[in-house]
Amino acid sequence: MKVELMSNLKRQATKILAELKVTKEPVLITEHGKPSAYLVDVQHCEFMQRRLELLEGLSRGERAALEGRAYSQSEAREKRAVG
Repeated sequence: MKVELMSNLKRQATKILAELKVTKEPVLITEHGKPSAYLVDVQHCEFMQRRLELLEGLSRGERAALEGRAYSQSEAREKRAVG
């Protein structure tokens, strides 16, 4: 992963963003020697957001199953037929 100082980002934003578009490699921005932010390309960010939504849905389903709030496939079919 590429690392850039905040001061470099301020001076060379156009160049850093152009490189990001080509390499698709996230850029870690540091400020006073500490991580401050990541620059990622838009497609990667959108992909990660979709992945997070999917994982959150799986987590809710797993939690529901552990708490007994889920139906088996046959139970779901019965409820659908009745409802």
